[in-house]
Amino acid sequence: MSDLRPRIHPQLQAWYDASPGFDFDNLEDFVARCNAQELENLKEDPAVSVRDQMIPGPEGAPEVKLRIYEPKERHGGPLPGLLFFHGGGFLFGTVYRQEALCQRYVKNVDCVVISVEYRLSPKWTAPAALLDCYEALLWVHAHGQELGVDPERLAVSGLSAGGNLAAAVALCARDQKGPALCLQMPLYAELDYRLDTPSAQEITDQKVWCLDNCQKSWAKLLGPGGMPSQYVSPALAKDLTGLPPLFSYIGQLDPGRDENIRYWSRLMEAGVPVEYHVFPGCYHCFELSVPDADPSQQAYAMSYAALRRAFGTQP
Repeated sequence: MSDLRPRIHPQLQAWYDASPGFDFDNLEDFVARCNAQELENLKEDPAVSVRDQMIPGPEGAPEVKLRIYEPKERHGGPLPGLLFFHGGGFLFGTVYRQEALCQRYVKNVDCVVISVEYRLSPKWTAPAALLDCYEALLWVHAHGQELGVDPERLAVSGLSAGGNLAAAVALCARDQKGPALCLQMPLYAELDYRLDTPSAQEITDQKVWCLDNCQKSWAKLLGPGGMPSQYVSPALAKDLTGLPPLFSYIGQLDPGRDENIRYWSRLMEAGVPVEYHVFPGCYHCFELSVPDADPSQQAYAMSYAALRRAFGTQP
């Protein structure tokens, strides 16, 4: 028996037992399987309207695909907008990957969700993904009227690699005097390429997101000999003042646990309002893996509440 299994929350153990892990050594086949699975898993929600839109990419780069989710029935004026960046270690995933989660945000927060299909590694190394995500933020801010989105109520969120992009977009928006964000919600983000924390070294079980996955993710994102800036590895940022309020959570059995806690602590030291939660017995992406588990339900409820507070919307 694995050393990790006894530490896992009982409601998350069945998923762990069935998990095949991540086959990054056969990346092309793995990505193709993931993409096919994402399309198979798509389910329409009668309360949510969904459409895809292409927008101009960063200068000299391809167009960027957005997937826009909004309530089927709108009441009143413009709604807040949530820019969402999917997970997948910078190596896999599309705007269809977290479809159910984006629909959940629309229904529980009463907002418009704009999911961004950013460029993936290893074909595109850093900072291509970040440039796509920041371009999407600028576009949404400029086109609020046609989207029915209030440009004064914008937030960014993402999972894992997408959490990195949410934190990085917040840094870019501050430094480039871009759109003001009312919340950043990077969830269990890949923040620190150094992977030198106790939790990074502790979580090595390949049935869950682990040190080996993190190493391959960063290596392919940076490319041979690539060194990250603070916008690619936000943990490197020396100045965290003036950033938007943060809400986040992570599982205790996540290799990114300590780098996230360090980042959150530094944000607090810089005077940024921060709320975070650590869920014992939970591995990376626990709430996506087993959405009905008690900790998953708690994590969802807390994130909806944080977004509603930031947006000033009522449940």
